[in-house]
This record gives sequence, structure tokens and C-alpha cells, in this order.
Amino acid sequence: MIGLFFGEKNLPIEILKKIEKKKINYFIIDLTKNNRFKKNNKSFFINIGKFGEILKLIKSQKCKKVIFAGNIIKPKISKLKLDMKGLYYFPRILKAAKLGDAAILKVLIKILLENNIKVIKLNSFNPELTLKKGIYTKIKPSKSEIKEIIKGIKILKKINSYNHTQAIILRSNKVIAVEKKKGTSAMIRSVHKSKNNDGVLIKFPKTKQDLRVDLPTIGLDTFKDCNKAGIKGIAVKSNQNIILNKSEAIKYANRNKLFLLST
Repeated sequence: MIGLFFGEKNLPIEILKKIEKKKINYFIIDLTKNNRFKKNNKSFFINIGKFGEILKLIKSQKCKKVIFAGNIIKPKISKLKLDMKGLYYFPRILKAAKLGDAAILKVLIKILLENNIKVIKLNSFNPELTLKKGIYTKIKPSKSEIKEIIKGIKILKKINSYNHTQAIILRSNKVIAVEKKKGTSAMIRSVHKSKNNDGVLIKFPKTKQDLRVDLPTIGLDTFKDCNKAGIKGIAVKSNQNIILNKSEAIKYANRNKLFLLST
């Protein structure tokens, strides 16, 4: 039995498809805003503040392992509906909330471990969603673009591990955009289109990021956004980035002369 803490976006759908295909017993703890999985009779829509209810559910299912996947929107502290366990753990969660979403996840993982529940990698059943080292497109990055990518990786490593930045865009060897709370797509759309189709998007895990629950994700829409902004290609970290709609994304990149590099 596997417990699935599911949030927003498409990654939870891909994981669920694979788990159902493998006929693995599961249940869902739906942490989406609008009860996205309500049609699934194995899904439970529970407020994250009701941690006692969550733990009781996990134990009633005789579950020892869980997965976190998808964007889990941080609830407003004032609107949290706390049960007794929630009240007990609240000071730790509140302290983590001041550092950011990643810090909250770390605390939740620690609380689960204290209750003999192990959090496993979100791609445990979908290893195909990550990439090995290599170039996955017909177009290859130039020497100058490789230098830009190396520079960008160094910059990302220096950024606060608890903030929202997993991605930056470099053009002419300068950082022209940094990912903020609104995400990668909003960052790319903020960039003025280049006539020369130059620049690179680098999306890497943050320093000290917990790779069990928070792998940076790109997909077909990412390539479409890059193409509109005149960005030449994307660089990701091997075995540490999720790519959704992989075949469609690579086909689109090839048609539009973009590159995909996994370092």
C-alpha cells in the first residue's frame, strides 16, 4: 500500500497512471485547492492542518510509505483548520513557513518519519520521467551557450535554498530573469523576445533541496514558452529533473530548433 500526497499540476496524474498500470494498492490524500481527485473513490480530501486525521488515515490503510507529488499550495496560517495533532505540530510548521515551501515539506517529512512513515522519491514508480546525461535534441548547444550554462549553474548554487528559485535565464552571458513565486512559466513570459533566438533556460534543484519530494519539472509548455521568448534551449540536471510529455516536448524542440541538455 502506498499513500499519495497529491498537489496541483500534471505530475500527480502521470504517477497515478503508472501506479494503476502496475496494479499497486494506493490511496490519495488530496491536497489540491479544489478537490481535484474527488471522482476517485480512493481519494480523501483533507485539510493539511488536520494532521491527526491524516496520520489516522495512513495507519488505517496499513501504509508505511508515501509519495509527495505536485505543487502543494501553502495554506494561509489563519485559515488552517487544526485538529489536536495539528495543534501539537503547529509551532514547528509555523517556524518552517517563515523560511518557505521547501522548509515546510522538510518538517512534514520529519513528522511522518517520527510516526514510522517513510517518504520515498516521487519518481520511484516513474524513473522514465528523469533524464540521463546527454543532449536529447538534434540541435546542440554552442560553446558559448555551454559557458552560459556553467555560469548559470554556479549562480543557482548560491541562491537561498529555501526560496522559490529553481530556474534562471541567461542571455549574452547575463542573467536576465530569475524564477519567483509565480513559477517558471511566468518568468519566461516576462522576457522580451530575442530577434536572434539566443539565451538559455537553466532549471536545477536548489542547494539542499529534498529530492524525494521536490524535483524541478519542465514539459511541452516550457518549450513553447521558450520558443515564444526566443530562448534557444533548456539545461536540466541529470536524474534530478522531471520532464513531462517527454516525446512530444522533444519533437516540438526539434521542429523549432531548440536544444535540451541534461548535464
